[in-house]
Amino acid sequence: MTDPFSAPIDLAATLRSGQVFHWHPNADGSWSGLIGAMPVRVSEKDRRLVVEKGDPATIARHFALDHPLDEIAAAFPSDPMSQAALTACQGMRILRQPHWECTATFITSSMKQVAHIRSMSLAIRARFGLAVEGSEIPAYPSFEVLATASESTLRDCGLGYRAENLLKTARLLAEGRLSLDSLSKQRTPTLRKSLMTLPGVGVKVANCILLFAYERLDAVPIDTWIHRILLAMRGGRDGTAAELARYARRRLGPYAGYVQQYLFHHARSLKRAKSPSLPKN
Repeated sequence: MTDPFSAPIDLAATLRSGQVFHWHPNADGSWSGLIGAMPVRVSEKDRRLVVEKGDPATIARHFALDHPLDEIAAAFPSDPMSQAALTACQGMRILRQPHWECTATFITSSMKQVAHIRSMSLAIRARFGLAVEGSEIPAYPSFEVLATASESTLRDCGLGYRAENLLKTARLLAEGRLSLDSLSKQRTPTLRKSLMTLPGVGVKVANCILLFAYERLDAVPIDTWIHRILLAMRGGRDGTAAELARYARRRLGPYAGYVQQYLFHHARSLKRAKSPSLPKN
């Protein structure tokens, strides 16, 4: 059996790429975080993941060390923009995140930058999460716990209008009207529609959840960054959200979710965009 930890990874890119928001770097170059309620400390050596704390099997699965990066790279579009992102982000992986934690986090992500999403996520953990021995931050609270919260206490965590959506979703799940785990069996188009029945989940957020929690690697979340990148690829031709989504899936290929994540992270990492079509903030 192949050792999963022989697979290449760019740990910093993976954890800084806007798909997860609670991990933090340590002075020695390692990273600390939680997978559910399990404290984890990992580092990178020779482009390989090194486990310093936590269950190796759980960590290997969470970091998707079985994703075939060589195959994914071979499927990248040949245009210069995609190839530049591939070169810059080699080893970045899309995580397998817990369904509820990912769903809740991206419900709070609407119209917010990565730093703001992280701040809200940590505030929710601090206010409602259970302390975890060996971790500096609490676990993300269950939907049963958040269902008992008030909208005002959620707003105190910096959520603004997102507090109402998170609270309604938590209560819907606590009442048993929908099971996030059972949705895994649905085909992607059906699953996307199911997720969009949740308060605060539109197409973009649904695609984030599809990609980061349900491992639908062809899902393409289209935010401001990706929208402008797609416009550049289309020669400046805009379109409806549905048209751009169809174009993205066709243009970016079978691993479109990976391609968009590399494009997204690469664009954000540039101090100055090389193309006027890309955002500069």
